Amino acid sequence: MGNTINVNAKSRVTFNNNVDYCVGTGRLGLALTEEYLKELKFVQDMIGFSFIRGHGLFSDDVSIYHEYEENGETKVEYNYTYIDRIFDSYLKLGIRPYLELGFMPEQLASGTQTIFYWKGNTTPPKDYKKWTDMVIALLKHLKGRYGEEVVTWPIEVWNEPNLTGFWYEADMDEYFKLFKETFYAIKEYDSRFMVGGPAICGVKDAEWIEGFLKLCKKEGIRPDRITRHHYTVDFPERIGHYDYSTLEDSEMRFANLQSTRDIVDSFEEFKDLPIHLTEFSTSYTPKGVIHDTNINAAYLAKQLSRLGDVNEAYSYWTFGDVFEEQGVPDSLFHGGFGMVAAGNIPKPTFWTFYFYKQLKLFGSDCVHRDENSVIVKSDKGYSGILWNFEEKDIAPDFSFELDGEEYTLITKTVDETCCNPLKIWHDLGEPAYPTDEEVELIKSGAWPLVSSSILKPSSGKGTVPFSVKRHGVVYFTLTKRNYTPDRGYYYDKVISFH
Repeated sequence: MGNTINVNAKSRVTFNNNVDYCVGTGRLGLALTEEYLKELKFVQDMIGFSFIRGHGLFSDDVSIYHEYEENGETKVEYNYTYIDRIFDSYLKLGIRPYLELGFMPEQLASGTQTIFYWKGNTTPPKDYKKWTDMVIALLKHLKGRYGEEVVTWPIEVWNEPNLTGFWYEADMDEYFKLFKETFYAIKEYDSRFMVGGPAICGVKDAEWIEGFLKLCKKEGIRPDRITRHHYTVDFPERIGHYDYSTLEDSEMRFANLQSTRDIVDSFEEFKDLPIHLTEFSTSYTPKGVIHDTNINAAYLAKQLSRLGDVNEAYSYWTFGDVFEEQGVPDSLFHGGFGMVAAGNIPKPTFWTFYFYKQLKLFGSDCVHRDENSVIVKSDKGYSGILWNFEEKDIAPDFSFELDGEEYTLITKTVDETCCNPLKIWHDLGEPAYPTDEEVELIKSGAWPLVSSSILKPSSGKGTVPFSVKRHGVVYFTLTKRNYTPDRGYYYDKVISFH
């Protein structure tokens, strides 16, 4: 970085850190498995997200919707056995559902188009009244089981309808009908529910956002938030089972997010309407090998420093590697979306999210933010994150305004040298199905390197030289030292004893 960077304790920089609002998951039915719940518990214990969003709420593996014949009449009944089990598990882990309404139960579907290994039906309903009846029946059931808190659970109508695989022929008018009918039904039942859309991803995003808002304006609808997705790679190259992608320029991606904000604000009726990124990551494929790397962690550190600038919320896709869109994973490290691999092995990206959560807990006054760092201050001192997406190491010096005699500097470092479970797995021979012993060995190398030192400021200033290796992320705290040695205990004498 070059010259010393002075951190002004009185400076206030806009920084909206909503890192723990929501996280993504594979289809909801996977929550019935043991490994899934182990990974989610680990993530919740370490980070603690408020909401979780996944596909397949109405897919047949969750088994909510059923039609049957009685006396020559087609009737409908609902089964909540599995969804209760899933949501009970979520609430026990301190996380609530972000309700994505999809996909279509086979008996209610107008066609046979499906997506993914698990065959989620992606066609419109054959009967919109039966669709809205099913939605409202579920909301009534959830309120009856979990109480009035259910009205605080966000609702999103469908997933990525601008993509032909997720919505038959990417029919914009048909999606608008789905949204309108669903929105009206929910608001008529209980206007407190917060309903958003259009949940688009990538293709013709400006056209869809503008078209969606024109529909809402015409119909007198005010959605509670606009939802979209955010991925940051070029089209991947498939080699064998795996997808190799090139990361896009981060400034270009931030500009794309700003363009959505600008479109929304161009409508007087919808100016300042919240935007939720209900999915974001680097690669958009569950076999995107970048997900397992330190490169991913460093790139996303910058993303997290700025995603809150124009978005109220952003949800990483996903918390764990129990995921089956393209089939059951072939190996331990397979480019899965998760920030945690099987066996609760935290990937480097996990620590990027953990560090941002720690930053949020430390203090809300941001005093510095640039291309490679963000720093906050509280009455305890300073805390910050530094990242390096470059191919060479960097060594920035930061000068802090300090009072008191001594400060303790703690650093937690994640880089390709000291926290790289992917490399350990590779060096072991890339075992697809590692033994328990191998899992524990890999996990032991998946934690940050912790270092400490004492800073004795002079003239109210203290300068800290940091070192951030390539593709590294460093979290630090600089807090007042409370030195209370026991009688007769001399640290210097202890460590020099022979």
